[in-house]
Amino acid sequence: MTTMTAPRGTMTSARVRDVMPEQLPRIVMPQCDVRKVLRGQKALVTGANSGIGRAVAIALCQAGADVVINYRSGDEEAMRVVEDATHCGCKTNGRAIVHKADVSKEDEVRAMYERMFAEFGTIDILVANAGLQKDATFEDMSLEQWNTVIGVNLTGQFLCCRQAVREFKRRGVRPDVSCAAGKIICMSSVHDAIPWAGHVNYAASKGGVMLMMKSIAQEVAPYRIRVNSICPGAVRTPINRPAWETPQAYRELLKLIPYKRIGEPDDIARAAVWLASDEADYITGINLYIDGGMTLYPGFEAGG
Repeated sequence: MTTMTAPRGTMTSARVRDVMPEQLPRIVMPQCDVRKVLRGQKALVTGANSGIGRAVAIALCQAGADVVINYRSGDEEAMRVVEDATHCGCKTNGRAIVHKADVSKEDEVRAMYERMFAEFGTIDILVANAGLQKDATFEDMSLEQWNTVIGVNLTGQFLCCRQAVREFKRRGVRPDVSCAAGKIICMSSVHDAIPWAGHVNYAASKGGVMLMMKSIAQEVAPYRIRVNSICPGAVRTPINRPAWETPQAYRELLKLIPYKRIGEPDDIARAAVWLASDEADYITGINLYIDGGMTLYPGFEAGG
């Protein structure tokens, strides 16, 4: 039997799992040019006053789209998103307005779309991002915790997607704006594939988003409507602050991420702009995992 040894200066798989950040190459964050690939389009981003939704709304606006920034609470935070999206020194950014609505309530979703149509005339892009967590062990989880998470994370996306599809089909393709009649991006999670003990309601909601998205995509594709989902892994947002706020927590988090850095909201935002653009026109019904390799199950990188 021939024994293989690792070349000097490299690490075996068994050691990679526990390598410390200071032993790795210095992190260099991407520097990407902003291109006006969404000029003239009208977008709605739900849950857009913080975290991933905030970054996506700003990125869409910087790419030229007019954006409705939906939120449920935090008036000042929502207005700051408008300022950041429209007053960053670039006169070719789109417009942005805010609209307060609970996406789990059908009447509020309808009113939000009516406001959008009154302001912008139509919709070209929906990013159904609004979501929340109410965590508990399974046996201690209340019906209220279950219903609230399913109501916002899954039913909220259903209601927003349904209104968008109705408008896309009514209006059809506007060739001078986009070669698709409409684009929907459902914000899902790596937990549409990875089970998550202690978060059964959240994982169930994201698993539901996955098959809802694919089923909608299959049904509406002939009308030139594209429907996809983005599935973030660990991203530096307020919802998961305890996982990255301290050096010890961050070191533990990196054990789950082969790429050995936490995701940033801009990582998701850049992908959303591309997925909403005509550059991605032949893409529908996919889950785009943006997770630094978390869905590669790094616990098995040394053979399990």
